Order: sequence, then structure tokens, then C-alpha cells
Amino acid sequence: MRLAAAEAVAREAGALALRYFRDRDRLVVEKKGAQDLVSEADRAVETAIRGRIGELFPDDGFIGEEHAPKPAAAGCGDWVVDPIDGTWCFLNGIGSWCVSIAYAREGTIETGVVYDPNAEELFAARRGNGATLNGRRITVADAHSFTDGTLSIGFSPRRGPEHVVRIIDRLLAQGGIHHRHGSGALGLAWTAAGRLIGYIEPHMNAWDCLAGLLLIEEAGGFTGDFLADDGLHRGNPVCAGPRGLEEAMRALVQP
Repeated sequence: MRLAAAEAVAREAGALALRYFRDRDRLVVEKKGAQDLVSEADRAVETAIRGRIGELFPDDGFIGEEHAPKPAAAGCGDWVVDPIDGTWCFLNGIGSWCVSIAYAREGTIETGVVYDPNAEELFAARRGNGATLNGRRITVADAHSFTDGTLSIGFSPRRGPEHVVRIIDRLLAQGGIHHRHGSGALGLAWTAAGRLIGYIEPHMNAWDCLAGLLLIEEAGGFTGDFLADDGLHRGNPVCAGPRGLEEAMRALVQP
């Protein structure tokens, strides 16, 4: 029930965001921090998602990037939402942005949807039921070496640049290549679909990655326990991809 709702809400939100995207020159934009912008589109799309989910599941909590959280009632979980993941791309006319919606309860991600309205691609997963792209089953890449494909590496100013520089240096020394998507949620979804051989970022917020992490798990990959140590509210590092690369990827992120 929640997966179907998440898919429908993501499509509605994506259509709204796309209208703003096509008229982005008129948007009011604010700077929240280094490399961190927010526009009226982000806030409007999150408000629309929050309102629709509130109608469908009034007792559930809501955690979004742009507004104060709503606590969940006893026994209920939280919807964790990024209305436009990849705001820099969005505002600069680059199509690497998406809507990310997840539902987590009792320390477990149960539902995840990433919708790319520019490509009309809906990535969806429910725990224990696999992952799909527009209704077709997807799996992570059959990768066992960094030379088997492209690794996506994200950056956040919440961690110093030395963390990313070290990872890239180690990757290049092993013959690998890297990709910077501009949207962590899309990078994770593409990893679940086998387009990328993994995703690494020294720190992500829950709204950026919960849906994508479930997609990768349900597509047969590894992710780690992002929700440990209050990751829901404080965020955590992300290292996720095919199981054949798990040991090598974890070695990349070691201090």
C-alpha cells in the first residue's frame, strides 16, 4: 500500500517540479550554505508531498529537507523526502535531479522510490520484494574490479575535501574511473540498475539516500547500516554497490 502511494506521490511531485524546472529563471533562490541552495520550487514540491502523504497516512511522521519534521504516532514510521535532490543541477538547467521518497520504521527502510521526471524513470523497491525500474526488475552490476565500470563519488561540505581526494586517488591507482552525478539519490538508483558499479559519499543526509539504499539492497547489492547512530537525523557515510566489490570499496573509504 505504501509503495503504491509513494510511486503515485512521486509522479505527482515530479510533474510539479518539472513545471518549475521549465520556468526556473523566475524562481526565488536562497543560499543555505556552501554549495547548498534552496528555491521556492523545493519548498513548494515538499509541501505538496507532505500534504498528500498526510491525507493518506495521517499518523505517520514526515522528515523532509526543507521544513520542520512531523513526529510519528506510536507504532508508526517516518516518510523521509527530498523534493528535488540535485538542486544545483535543477537551477542550472541540468537534468540530473529527482524526487526521492522513502518510508522507514523501527530502524528499517521499508519502501523507497526515486523518480526522474526528465527521463520518466521510476525506480521503486519494497523490502523483500526486489527493485524495479518502470515496473521491470533491476539488479546491480556484475562487477568484481574497478575496471568493470564507473564508480560514482559524491561530495558534501560537511566533510573535508581530503576525504574525497583520498578515495579518488586510491580508485585511480587501481585503474578505476569516477563520475559525479549532482544528485546522490540518482547516483544510488543508477547503481541499483547496474549503470554504475557503486556509490560513495563521506556524508549524506537521510532524505538524500534512504530510497536509493533500499533500491540497491533489493537489487542484490550491499549498503551497510545507514540508520545506525541516529543516521535518520544526523546522516552517515554511504558506501554501496555490488557484493563483488564490497571489500574493495570499503578499502577505498578507510582512513
